[in-house]
Amino acid sequence: MKIYNTLSGKKEEFVSVEPGKVRMYVCGPTVYNLIHIGNARPMIVFDTVRRYMEYKGYEVLFVSNFTDVDDKIIKKAVEEGVEASVISMRYIEECKKDMAGMNVRPATAHPLATEEIAGMLEMIQTLLDKNHAYVAKDGTVYFRTRSFAEYGKLSHKNLDDLRSGGRSLLVSGEDQKEDALDFVLWKPKKEGEPYWESDWCQGRPGWHIECSVMSKKYLGEEIDIHAGGEDLVFPHHENEIAQSEAANGKTFARYWMHNGFLNIDSGNNVYQKMSKSAGNFFTVRDIAEKYDLQVLRFFMLSAHYRSPLNFSAELMEAAGNGLERIITCVENLKFLSGSAGEAPVPEEEALSREAGGFRAKFEEAMDDDFNTADAIAAVFELVKFANTHASGASSRTFLEKLLSEIRALSDILGLIVEKQKEILDEDIEAMIAERQAARKAKDFAKADAIRSALLEKSILLEDTREGVKWKRA
Repeated sequence: MKIYNTLSGKKEEFVSVEPGKVRMYVCGPTVYNLIHIGNARPMIVFDTVRRYMEYKGYEVLFVSNFTDVDDKIIKKAVEEGVEASVISMRYIEECKKDMAGMNVRPATAHPLATEEIAGMLEMIQTLLDKNHAYVAKDGTVYFRTRSFAEYGKLSHKNLDDLRSGGRSLLVSGEDQKEDALDFVLWKPKKEGEPYWESDWCQGRPGWHIECSVMSKKYLGEEIDIHAGGEDLVFPHHENEIAQSEAANGKTFARYWMHNGFLNIDSGNNVYQKMSKSAGNFFTVRDIAEKYDLQVLRFFMLSAHYRSPLNFSAELMEAAGNGLERIITCVENLKFLSGSAGEAPVPEEEALSREAGGFRAKFEEAMDDDFNTADAIAAVFELVKFANTHASGASSRTFLEKLLSEIRALSDILGLIVEKQKEILDEDIEAMIAERQAARKAKDFAKADAIRSALLEKSILLEDTREGVKWKRA
């Protein structure tokens, strides 16, 4: 299996630190709003990487954090007049619902930055002790970037080029820094902000130190794969490497994986990078109102993860049609199997061997840096083969072999290819009543489970002052 490593700029044969085990960390979202489809791409991509690793026989420890303390979270909390934790917990729950709708499996651990402050203080102190960090007059702790000789090895940027390249490339340059490239490990609180006690000041951690500490706690000092969107390469992942390797004295991550940007159709087939600042983004919840979220997953996997991906209504319709081809084939095979005979048909032995060849094509694509586009093409070839050779004269054994192959390959991609029975209105109302009773009893775990179960059936709930409203996606 080969993985493109951002660190080396080339594909490398995958060799795990510990045989048979993969330790993987994926940077999660900052939770101050509903997640958008740009957030969804790494979730879907790296969930698929995890699934394929498990299919290959690895035990995968998969950690993805929630950044639950941040300027944007604090700003929204101030606007609403609530604690920052109210905002972060609200949107963590909403994020988990969207992940369930996209069939993204929960991580082995979903650590929260605010619950790992002790580890951050410890790592910062280690960096101070090793002279990789210093404390400014106001109590801010900075990482001494030039103390780490390999700084820039991930983003392939040179420190002197960064220094002379203008302030747009510098990592926030306050006057109190020794060097404008030094970055924050700990910063003093501002009025009304959440804070924690430290030897340097009452304050909170910088963004970069959070992931270094959570990765170390849950996966160890050296991990196999660190992943995220390509916008995180610099400065976030570059800074993670610097502080982790300076503190621990070990290689932080062997392989760095980054997915490409998502571009939005701005009209007349002109695509622009999706961003909240440009206002040209869609939330996953927006998409769920128009499409089954399995269509979004299929769409995301229809291109190689490192390629830029253009998003438009037309391309989503095409993805929906593609997924429907697989679902229709599965339903047809199930229908034929229901009345098929047990007696083997002579030519089916050779056909079964031929059908097995599509799995080899699928694996070849996935072994080549997780080329899901070619893997889906192999599934389509199998579907075409099944449509051509399955009939009322086929044996149940042959039909179930085809069905099993399509299901297995689709499952590796996280695609649900069984038609979901449409839930009746009265059943929806009964589940909503059960949810309301659970909420009244303060059994919020049960209430959330019911909401998630309805979301999986494409039923969207909205809690209003007039009561709970629902609609089919």
